[in-house]
Amino acid sequence: MSLLIDKDSCIGCEACLLSCPYGALHIKEYVAEVDMTKCTLCGACVESCPVNAITLDVQKGTMHVHDKDAYKGIWVFVEHRNGVINESAFELLTEGRRLSYELGEELSAVLIGHDVKNIEKLIDYGAKAVYYCNDQAYATLNDELYAYELESVVSQFKPSILLFAATSFGRTLAPRIAVKLNTGLTADCTHLEIDEKTKLLRQTRPAFGGNIMATILCPDHRPQMATVRPRVFKKKLPDKKNVGEIVPIECCANETQMKMRIIEVTEHLGNVVRIENADVVVSGGAGFDDEESFSMLKELARLLNGTVGASRAAVDRGYASHSIQVGQTGKVIAPKLYIACGISGAIQHLVGMQNADFIIAINKDPNAPIFQVADIGIVGDLYEILPELLRQLKELPEFSSNAIAKGGKVYQ
Repeated sequence: MSLLIDKDSCIGCEACLLSCPYGALHIKEYVAEVDMTKCTLCGACVESCPVNAITLDVQKGTMHVHDKDAYKGIWVFVEHRNGVINESAFELLTEGRRLSYELGEELSAVLIGHDVKNIEKLIDYGAKAVYYCNDQAYATLNDELYAYELESVVSQFKPSILLFAATSFGRTLAPRIAVKLNTGLTADCTHLEIDEKTKLLRQTRPAFGGNIMATILCPDHRPQMATVRPRVFKKKLPDKKNVGEIVPIECCANETQMKMRIIEVTEHLGNVVRIENADVVVSGGAGFDDEESFSMLKELARLLNGTVGASRAAVDRGYASHSIQVGQTGKVIAPKLYIACGISGAIQHLVGMQNADFIIAINKDPNAPIFQVADIGIVGDLYEILPELLRQLKELPEFSSNAIAKGGKVYQ
């Protein structure tokens, strides 16, 4: 695919320059020219040209239009570790079930691994078929090996939509598959829906640093592929009445042909609660003056049986590590209780925590965007509010996150 400019038709109006978000166009001798090292073939200039002098030539490149009618169904790639299915798979199946109703096609899961436990749960969450490749070679996650196998399975069964969790593994595996299958991939989606007219998958994700939301379509190539951050979609309760089958798939990958081989996997040991799994998260942002004052959050998190999070501003200032950063460039979480202290609520941060069940925000700016998503907003100086909150909580020994989780007492 390439971008063509008809020099005889171009009038040098510069409309294409204004529309190009990548600065790939310039005017030379009153005619538009394109720098293909910058051009992403997004087509914005084509739509903006008043004299139709710019076109996308789909015949010049190696890409081809797929036989779309041959592709049917929605597939979810099931990630696992140590034989335990990742919760993100159940979240994607819940969302996939909704999409399957809209599209009128079946939902399936594809699992590559070795002796993975509780596979039947995938059926409980809506999968009509679980395509399972069970082999010792897949006991550890190897994106090169998995890509070889998954390409073969997808090419054989031809799903129309293929969804991955945007975990560290999913983010490396999905692009490999997209290249092998000669199709597109939309990363870090926050919303998915089926277009009523075209039946295409509408894939929405933050773009340009989170300042806009872009909805992306893949009209000509299959499968339509997307990665979704864990906790963006909430899983529903499993239904034991669901009926499905586990379809064995023969292993076709050859380890000796792979360029990479995993020698050893070392698990990180520690007693720290992972922020993605915490029921209560207490986060701090730019409202804190230094690392010492930021440590107040540790005490509050301890009293609530939770863990500490941080905005990007707090991480950039060195108050916290990137491993607990909440937001578009950090972790997407959905705890039962989220307390935002000194966080203004930029859209990049809201993407990471707005699905929490209950949000409390503390900020001295009454117009802070964080209050738009908060269930309770406290306007005031966090250096006055936090010490008082800690004092009162210490006087209430029966107060715990369990009360919140079970709908028990709530103290104000």
